Amino acid sequence: MFIQTEATPNPATLKFLPGREVLGEGRAADFPTREAAERSPLAMRLFAVENVAGVFFGSDFITVTKSGGEWQHLKPALLGAIMEHFTGGAPILFASAEESAHAEGNGENSEIVREIKEILDTRVRPAVAQDGGDITFQGYEDGIVFLNMQGACAGCPSSTVTLKRGVENMLKHYIPEIVEVRQV
Repeated sequence: MFIQTEATPNPATLKFLPGREVLGEGRAADFPTREAAERSPLAMRLFAVENVAGVFFGSDFITVTKSGGEWQHLKPALLGAIMEHFTGGAPILFASAEESAHAEGNGENSEIVREIKEILDTRVRPAVAQDGGDITFQGYEDGIVFLNMQGACAGCPSSTVTLKRGVENMLKHYIPEIVEVRQV
């Protein structure tokens, strides 16, 4: 098994490409803490490596965020943990850990929410995934869209620019009711 790595715009996060499906198309799982990792054998294995502060799974990639140390020292242990996991055949997530990427959005704004989710899924999430992250819908109220940045995007120095200049402008263009996008 050959695992490639890629730098991300976030210097504290590295993207691992195992050359096989991780969660599958359109799916993602975020583990911002060691406690959240309890729903994934692979995430628990990665958090066992010293200085791992966050883990994120995308369709065909894994991103790891470090709290300290140098990548040249952390990378071999992380590559070993990923390789052991995939060759051992353990599940990525426990069956009870399946979840939807986006929060529900019903009620009087359900059509706007549906449009927001469609734009996120078709235009935004694929681009953000290339940088090792994800962006999910969390809510819509009074023209304000609430989004959650995950993986390499969480805490990235350029995430505010991406959110305001990229995502907000795109959503405003397609959905005139939107006045602002905020990160939660």
